[in-house]
Amino acid sequence: MTTAAAPAADSGFESVPKDDKRITRGWTFYDWANSVYPLVITSSIFPIYWGSVTKELSPETDVVRFLGFEVPGSSLLTYAISAAFLLIALVSPFLTALADYSGRKKLFMQIFCYLGAISCAALYWFDKSTLVVSTFIFIAATVGFSGSIVFYNSYLPVISSEEKYDSLSARGFSMGYIGSVLLLVICLALIMGHETFGLETGQATRIGFLLTGIWWAGFAQIPFATLPKDPGRAAGAATSDAGWVLNGFHELGKVWAQLKHLPNLKRFLLAYFTYNMGVQTVMYVATIFGDKELHLESTALITTILLLQLVGILGAWLFAKLSERIGNTRALSWAVFIWMLICVAGYFVQAGWSFYALASVIGLTMGAIQSLSRSTYSKIIPENTPNTAAFFSFFDVTEKLSIVIGTAVFGLIAQITGSMRNSILSLIVFFILGLLFLLTLRGKKLRDQVPTGDADVLAPPPATPNIGMPASVK
Repeated sequence: MTTAAAPAADSGFESVPKDDKRITRGWTFYDWANSVYPLVITSSIFPIYWGSVTKELSPETDVVRFLGFEVPGSSLLTYAISAAFLLIALVSPFLTALADYSGRKKLFMQIFCYLGAISCAALYWFDKSTLVVSTFIFIAATVGFSGSIVFYNSYLPVISSEEKYDSLSARGFSMGYIGSVLLLVICLALIMGHETFGLETGQATRIGFLLTGIWWAGFAQIPFATLPKDPGRAAGAATSDAGWVLNGFHELGKVWAQLKHLPNLKRFLLAYFTYNMGVQTVMYVATIFGDKELHLESTALITTILLLQLVGILGAWLFAKLSERIGNTRALSWAVFIWMLICVAGYFVQAGWSFYALASVIGLTMGAIQSLSRSTYSKIIPENTPNTAAFFSFFDVTEKLSIVIGTAVFGLIAQITGSMRNSILSLIVFFILGLLFLLTLRGKKLRDQVPTGDADVLAPPPATPNIGMPASVK
């Protein structure tokens, strides 16, 4: 996403061969490398360990002191997630422009990769005496992960022909899924067999954080070795040109201005923004909910996360078939309705079979609603627009802001009422609003007609498409 004065998005990469097996295979290995972070850290092991640390600090109330404030431990974690994604939402347009303009994709990808990996490894020293520092380290790891993804995504049109975008992206997804599940199983075996290895439970868990950082940085060396070298800025580019700095925000502003002429797209984005607050929040807090409210053992919780991953693939496939029969928006509406029932069930759920049944339903609809949302959006954006990257950048910023609000509201309600069950139930409001917005699309032709006079608003920036990521990341 660059201004007219900036060099072309991939200037200097013209000589890179398309669909080279060595290069594309190396590219997919970054999914293998970094997908361990969202699964092992944000979704499973880290929230459990976080809960044990805050419980140790405050066994009776779970209220901890953070920067002079008294906050429930579970709420503090959701606030940290909110802060991380707010920062990401603010800087991602800048990073997108930077990827286009600088010609230093690999360098910046390495910087953010190592920021995330080193931060993960540094969580090995997380205990009750380092809560404040470790909270900021967790935020840094999240920023490192999301920042590296920006530059990772920008390689797709450089190394692949357009007709193979989908298949190469799917290969990356598969690599990320296999790699992350493999490391999670290793960490689970380490935790369950900690006595065999002569370790305490907490130490075994922290070794899992260390392994995550090592795995991430270690396997990232494969794409770093095989991806094309940075060409730098295009020859003759003006060194004083600073317009690219704000260009990512400028492109988002153009999409925002265009929405007034695209009512269906605007309705869908409103629907996505609201129901995604609930979906993403549940994904991030499910583990700590099971720990704090249901008092489940860590091994049971981690096993449940594995179950969610497996069932999520089945759910995405089932709802894809359903959408072929009844259409995307109707299939999405059913998925959102099921999420409303999940909120009610979550309020009453107890440890035992009901928890695993609820987890299975969450898994089925989690993968479905994520895959359907992105595919539906791709069908609603203006046809043959040369500005696809700007529309997907807007979609991703919308997603991140919904995470900020959803997790913040969840933490605030839990802090005020003293129960995460109330927070889970309150998420139903987001799903109701999302369903209402979706229903306004039923019976309509999804794609709006772009007014001829607004063609300049959709002028093409030489940017890169946003591609799919593992389900645990989206």
